[in-house]
Amino acid sequence: METYPIGAKSVWDPISTDRFMLGAAHYPEHVDESYWERDAERMAAAGFNTVRLGEFAWHIFEPREGVFDFDLFDRAIEVLARHGIDTIMCTPTATPPRWLTMNYPEVLRVDEQGRTASHGSRQHADTASPVFRDHSRRITRAMADHYRDNKAVIGWQTDNELNTTSPTSYSAASRRAFQVYLEHRYDGDIGMLNHAWGGDFWATAYDNFDQIVLPIADAPGHCSPGHVQDYHRFLAAATTAFQKDQIDILRAANKDWFVFHNIGRQDDIDFRGSFCEDLDFMGYDVYPALFDELRRSGGMGLSQAHYLDKSRAYAGNFIVPEQQSGSGGQPPFATLNPEPGEMRRMAWSSVARGADGILFFRWRPAHFGAEIYWNGVMDHDDVPRRRYHEAKAFATECAALKDKILGTHVRMDVGIASADFDNQEAHKTFSMGMPSPEQDGAVMHRHCYRNGISCGYIHLDDDLSRLKVLYVPHWPIWDTRWTKRLHEFAEGGGTVIVSSQTGTRDRNNHVLRTVRPGEGLSELVGVQVEEFGRLAGPDAEALFFGWSDSSDPVLPLPTESSERRYNFKVGNQEYTAAHTYELLEVGQDVDVLGSWSNRFAEGRAMLTRRKVGRGAVCYVGTHLTDELAARLLEQDLLATQVMPLVPNLPQGVEVSMRQGEDYDLLFLMNLTADKIIVPGVFGALLVGQEDRTHEHGEVHLGPHGCAIVECAKGAGA
Repeated sequence: METYPIGAKSVWDPISTDRFMLGAAHYPEHVDESYWERDAERMAAAGFNTVRLGEFAWHIFEPREGVFDFDLFDRAIEVLARHGIDTIMCTPTATPPRWLTMNYPEVLRVDEQGRTASHGSRQHADTASPVFRDHSRRITRAMADHYRDNKAVIGWQTDNELNTTSPTSYSAASRRAFQVYLEHRYDGDIGMLNHAWGGDFWATAYDNFDQIVLPIADAPGHCSPGHVQDYHRFLAAATTAFQKDQIDILRAANKDWFVFHNIGRQDDIDFRGSFCEDLDFMGYDVYPALFDELRRSGGMGLSQAHYLDKSRAYAGNFIVPEQQSGSGGQPPFATLNPEPGEMRRMAWSSVARGADGILFFRWRPAHFGAEIYWNGVMDHDDVPRRRYHEAKAFATECAALKDKILGTHVRMDVGIASADFDNQEAHKTFSMGMPSPEQDGAVMHRHCYRNGISCGYIHLDDDLSRLKVLYVPHWPIWDTRWTKRLHEFAEGGGTVIVSSQTGTRDRNNHVLRTVRPGEGLSELVGVQVEEFGRLAGPDAEALFFGWSDSSDPVLPLPTESSERRYNFKVGNQEYTAAHTYELLEVGQDVDVLGSWSNRFAEGRAMLTRRKVGRGAVCYVGTHLTDELAARLLEQDLLATQVMPLVPNLPQGVEVSMRQGEDYDLLFLMNLTADKIIVPGVFGALLVGQEDRTHEHGEVHLGPHGCAIVECAKGAGA
């Protein structure tokens, strides 16, 4: 099989390191210097070896333009180093100082309503602004030059959670940068742009690139999907360029430094492009309690697993620069507080999902500012309580196993196509109220997670050969090379499941004029889509809620009701479809596994399978529901041979596996506050309760308990 492009990161890549970083994000500037020595002593006693410093301290590093002062951090780094703790420095560009925003107001972001950002928060500067990029390069160069020979500084984080507070800007600087970006993208040919954006619709054509405006929603109508897509491509390119300014300076100063970025939200960043390729590895900040939608549907365990499995698809294994330690909050909210044992369990869950380093957020909580109730490892009163002891327990266990963990990758039997920037954005430009590819893929992921099946996300340009099943969730934009890769995967024995609405648009976000699905996909799956239509969601009474203005209440429109459902049968079992239906014309070499069972679609194919080599390619003419996801992975239907990592896995236990060359590590995590016994697990117990019954293969998990079992290679399902 053709491998992923040379230079691209792979989901299967571990970090090339012999150090498992253990520690915390630390802010010595937030406390009196009398705390520093005690902090370092306690960190060392907990088994910490690394801290992260300085991401919000530009005003300290450069109190006046061109005047630099590194004394505070020099002294803090020295104290930490005396106790064996190394430092990751951060470029502080997420929080430009007041002298900068006052003297250069043109660097400030402008929102969609035309309001200029105010000083007093963070990420208020526009990364597309050439003036701000100049200042960013200057502070980065000054810090790199100052710390180039400091042996205690081992690496750098660029900025902090780029695009998390606000990914967009509608400033004059962004508009001009957007115009320049487009002129390069379309080789100076305004006709090419007008074609891509559909300029003959609503008279939206331009005479030259200087006329181009930024796409503003509801002003008063909807912009072209091509216009919106290119704007978000531009934002991603601007973010990558802003980061690369810093990376080039840091690498030139010291070739031994590693450089990474920490991601919070993942908006307007093209991770599979040079954003990740420019870095040594990625970092992902882990706050399971923040993602309410996932938490409500499956708890904090599912929330964390989904986020990290999705993130790993961008660049493989990662570090966690901010691992949740306690309740987090800003003025409008506060998250759930991890119960006793849960902080340690969440840290091990991150390792189980691919983390090759863990730094807790934060060492001690702030007493002032916008996060005064964001708890840390230490409490506000400087007393080490249960969070400190859990961090110490985790760090001690992890340090003992680092040689077993490093160099391994996370096992995946079921892969979900993901991490494609164009497809993520294309859906957003014209969603029609349907779930995004990510939301649909999350249904498959949720089923696998709950049933102990090894599952994750993967880009279609990556190495697919280690998977058993590949699910493609409604990628509207398709490339012929992916058709070839799916064909090769199936020929080798894999099962491909392609979902509705896949391969329906081109790179310009135009609907294809050919048979759907396009770009050779129709021939591969053996079906043609004759018709499609919208349906309500599984629990919805309507397709969408009605338009309103300031004088009218928002009322549901009677476009769909619970009585108008479309059902289908797979075998003797009947299911209700969600979000879409498709009527399929089926080829002669295609088996029909499921058909529509009511209304005008009755008897028409809905689920098909075409044998390809030693495997098969299947097509699903609707969106996933929990019930349909479960049926698709049942062995009698698709012969996928996907089995749980642990047979008879008890409810409330999370399971994952990391694989080395000659051994596997099975991770078992108790998501509940009850004691659970997991049967049928054999191997060497590396972490866990010692009262394991070896002869029966039982693992005993206390409330929020964790166990790691070393298994012989291939001993799992």
